[in-house]
Amino acid sequence: MAITYSWTKDLSPEELEKLFLSVNWESGNYPQKLQKAMFNSHKVYSAWDGTTLVGLINSMTDTVLTVYFQYLLVHPAYQGHGIGKKLVDTMLDTYSDIPRKILISMNEKVEFYKHCGFTHHADKAPMFVSTL
Repeated sequence: MAITYSWTKDLSPEELEKLFLSVNWESGNYPQKLQKAMFNSHKVYSAWDGTTLVGLINSMTDTVLTVYFQYLLVHPAYQGHGIGKKLVDTMLDTYSDIPRKILISMNEKVEFYKHCGFTHHADKAPMFVSTL
């Protein structure tokens, strides 16, 4: 498997739908909105197996104090091969001068994020208002 990586926001709705639904994320049901979300992100770093999108991470930031990593996902067939770690490490390096890096994760994936250097803070909790 020869995975390549790209800084691109030029992702088709079909590519995004397939990737997001592969991990059972409800947002995959809104591929046009996902395409706009990627375009409006500060940066998007993606993983490719040939022409197939197999993973991505995106960021939103004020460019000074805080960066948020909103989406991080790798197609299940490609998990466990270091792709997610490479995506995270590249983003952390890109934003190394920003002191606060925030990622909201599902509870079952916490150990992976700890492996990437993130820590859980008992005095902070994500809160949501979602219409999806």
